[in-house]
Amino acid sequence: MAVQAGVRAAIVTRQQRRRNLLPYMLALPILIYEGLFILLPIVQEILSSFTNDVIGAGAVKWVGSANYTRMLNDPNFWKSMRTTLTYMVLVVTLSLIIGLISALLLNEAGRGRSIVRTAITLPWAFPEVPTVLVFLWLLNPSFGVINIAAHLLPGVEQNPRWFLDVNWAMPSVVMISVWKAFPFYSLVLLAAMQTIPAELYEAAKVDGANSVQSFRFITLPSIAPTLTLLGVLACIFAFRQLVLIWLTTGGGPGGATETLVIRVYNTAFRFFDFSYGATLGTAGFIVVFVITVIFSIMQSRRAGDKS
Repeated sequence: MAVQAGVRAAIVTRQQRRRNLLPYMLALPILIYEGLFILLPIVQEILSSFTNDVIGAGAVKWVGSANYTRMLNDPNFWKSMRTTLTYMVLVVTLSLIIGLISALLLNEAGRGRSIVRTAITLPWAFPEVPTVLVFLWLLNPSFGVINIAAHLLPGVEQNPRWFLDVNWAMPSVVMISVWKAFPFYSLVLLAAMQTIPAELYEAAKVDGANSVQSFRFITLPSIAPTLTLLGVLACIFAFRQLVLIWLTTGGGPGGATETLVIRVYNTAFRFFDFSYGATLGTAGFIVVFVITVIFSIMQSRRAGDKS
């Protein structure tokens, strides 16, 4: 009996060990992937920013903070950073506003809501390359149909050269980016709105609140955490946008749409200055990291206020 009890205890102990190791075994592939394809490239990029890795410059040498000094004194860097922040603010603001309005409309819609919801997801579902090709036709300065609407604007007498004019290039890129991005934010906000108890709106209606007051005091506070998270994600997505800008303007004309990501690409893969490109990429990584930290602090404070 004692032997059988000992065997059973050993089996139970072995099973408990397996159960304790199971979460770590399931997480191991993800950790390996994150380490090889995310953390390792980040570390390599940071290390490369302290070298003189330029094709034709001979052996790679450690140069310390020389690349960062060059970056801080480079007017083109500050211009691309300013362009990036302008693009990010415009895209994030317009995408969230249009996404919020469309979510409110979808939340109030009756029959045909599923059809409208499916239709509104099409821009988000489109790959970026076909999206660019469609807008290249729509914004063609000779026969693009959007030229018809442009002539309704005051002061527009000729067909705008959308991607070749300094004044129109940024609005054109922002318009395409917003069209591509807002459906995602709309659907997420719609899902958040549908979790709000209907009893809150009924009680507000009994108390005499109108639609604007219900939105201000019920809907907006309820979706505020989701809206904040989407704001951070939108900032990150806009900050690292490459394909839409590269395929439409390539950063031109005259650097009017050259964001930091475009400048990193040009520096590293057109001029083969890999170390300075890594320095610019590290600067972008720091900006995104700061945005994420600010969001985490905001979330922690909001959770502390609720508790």
